[in-house]
Amino acid sequence: MASLTGKFASLNPFTRSHKHDDDKGDEIDEATIGGGGYSARAADVTKHNLAVSRALKSFLVDQDLLGAHDVQDEDEDEDADAHSPALLRLLEQPHAILPAALTDRSFRLTEYFISSSHNTYLKAHQLFGHSAADAYAVALSTGSRCVEIDAWDNDDNAEEPKVTHGYTLVSNVSLRAVCETIREVIDKEAAAALDETSTVHPSPIVVSLENHCGAHGQLRIVEIMTEVLGHRLLAEPLPSDDPDEHVTLAELGAKVVVMVEHHIPGEPEDSDSSDDSDSSDSSDDEAEKESELKAHEEYKQKKKTAAAATSTIVPELAAIGVYAQSVKPSNNSWFEPPGELTDRPHHHLINVSESGLAAHLAEPANSAAIARHNARHLMRVFPKGTRISSRNLNPVPFWAAGAQVAALNWQRFDATMQLNEALFHGSDGYVLKPAALRSGGSYNLNTGQKVRLRLHVAGAAGIPLSAGLSSDLDKVRPYLTCSLVHSDDLGTPPAERKRKTNVYKQGGLKGLLTGDKESPPTDPLWDEVLEWEYEDNELVFLRLLVKNDESWSTNSKFAVAAVRLAYVQPGWRFIRMLDLKGRETTCSLLVKFEVEKI
Repeated sequence: MASLTGKFASLNPFTRSHKHDDDKGDEIDEATIGGGGYSARAADVTKHNLAVSRALKSFLVDQDLLGAHDVQDEDEDEDADAHSPALLRLLEQPHAILPAALTDRSFRLTEYFISSSHNTYLKAHQLFGHSAADAYAVALSTGSRCVEIDAWDNDDNAEEPKVTHGYTLVSNVSLRAVCETIREVIDKEAAAALDETSTVHPSPIVVSLENHCGAHGQLRIVEIMTEVLGHRLLAEPLPSDDPDEHVTLAELGAKVVVMVEHHIPGEPEDSDSSDDSDSSDSSDDEAEKESELKAHEEYKQKKKTAAAATSTIVPELAAIGVYAQSVKPSNNSWFEPPGELTDRPHHHLINVSESGLAAHLAEPANSAAIARHNARHLMRVFPKGTRISSRNLNPVPFWAAGAQVAALNWQRFDATMQLNEALFHGSDGYVLKPAALRSGGSYNLNTGQKVRLRLHVAGAAGIPLSAGLSSDLDKVRPYLTCSLVHSDDLGTPPAERKRKTNVYKQGGLKGLLTGDKESPPTDPLWDEVLEWEYEDNELVFLRLLVKNDESWSTNSKFAVAAVRLAYVQPGWRFIRMLDLKGRETTCSLLVKFEVEKI
């Protein structure tokens, strides 16, 4: 009876859960800047085309940041897209600046966060999706520096291993095509860097190789990578190699660095955490959820009953895993005193699911020990097996544990990808960890100091609308919702860290600032202050989402931005908002960040 009741309840629009709605995003493409990629660095210096409404100009006059003549000159200008010199100066001031010290390449590889992709070959769903080589071009061009390749023997051609998600209905693409795409991206970046005006600084590409091939297939992997990537592949230790120290980012240059599995006695059988039965990250739609869970159970059964391709890595393949030998520990020796992994290889990398790491971090005493390990050794955290619809893990607490690689499903510009963009904004895909997480640090990000964030929200201009809403502005009732994401938030950030402005209604009191003309709903003026109090550390983020207040339905989203608070600049700043694909828009949001100690 309970099951039947649940099925009827799922048909009721008033009972349907929308807990994940704010986290959703649209499909990423090459115009996305969601990985903090090269185009993101230029985003703030091209603000001359941002929309600035009459309401925002009047607000700036009231703040003594513009003179009345600046606004008058603009209103009389025949070129509607032109801005006065004074306004242009304001527009050109970035809202967030990545400190130059955080892109210093002289530190060891273990001391950086790396913008990372999971199952990079996949488009859309993890069990039914389509594999494509161009997915690597999209991930790399939008900021990823670590991509994943799942290599399998090809029954149709033993000489050409394939890349796919095994035991699923996912299509496959040849390993050769994937390597060719990576090579094209490397060469394109190298050519762009030769331009004196370019902001491109080629950096290493890390390939997380998950091998499912037999001995012959493994040899073919090495041969194809060597043939296609040539000098771009790091195939042997650098002259400066030190068994006790990792190489620096500068020493790696723009090479392809391969993670290769290293099997140790007693390691867990399943690397995909498929035994994780938590379905909280599947669809909210009951029928879709049931279909997903059934497909996931079938996936687990196939993995259990299918024979393992191999438990041995051939020496030729092991040799190209020079600085990242991926292990799945059988015990906690890697972080428990004295903190040395049993049977560890040279330059090991801990490859762990989000569930596995979260279980360790649930014990407060483990956090500092894990961060201490990650100051000298690499760690890759990947999504748990139940995230089959490509929903993402929250990477912030894993970054706070010093994990260099938080592998994200790169298919959609969701909340996690927005946070990823905020961390890597303006970088080459590598950002130096906070000093507390590097060798000799305290291994605890929290400073013990309580701080207060005051976000003064003036308003927005040029909110992008769908075709349906553009023809019916009476239905446009925008508001801004802001969520604070703290490194202590293991799992979903708590709802009490969300704040929102009032809904803007045309003709309201705020419209008085615009004089005799009302500000249209696409140019809302809120003039409100939102506040948060939290324990200070260097991995705190704020997501800003412009939404529409709609009756009897899920509120649609117009535009989004995310910032790492350590990067934000004081004073009034214009933020260029992104659409739900992570692409630049001309929509602007005028805000002022104030962070003070309590």
